Amino acid sequence: MADRWLASFDLTNTGQGIALTFTTSNAEDGAVRLCIKGELDILTVSELRETITTLVALAPRLVEVDLSGLRMIDSTGIGALIALTKGVRAAGGNVTVTGLNGQPQMIFKLLRLDR
Repeated sequence: MADRWLASFDLTNTGQGIALTFTTSNAEDGAVRLCIKGELDILTVSELRETITTLVALAPRLVEVDLSGLRMIDSTGIGALIALTKGVRAAGGNVTVTGLNGQPQMIFKLLRLDR
């Protein structure tokens, strides 16, 4: 059976080069999937924070974060993902991150978040 979509967001402002897309879906196995594409920075993180608050309130047992389409992340984006992890873990769940590459992978390695 197909995933049930919980949220979808698309911010595209080609004039300033700002682009962020993310979707969340709830799978039959109980996992929540969060797919983030584009640039996660101070200009785009506010919308994701709202979704993170909603996800944490659902107290999922597992959140799978797919960053394979993420081109760039800054400290505000890292902070949002850490807030997600802390909130889900506080409710007894777990967060996994997949698809790291390029600049986001370098940031995760530098901060030792890739372990």
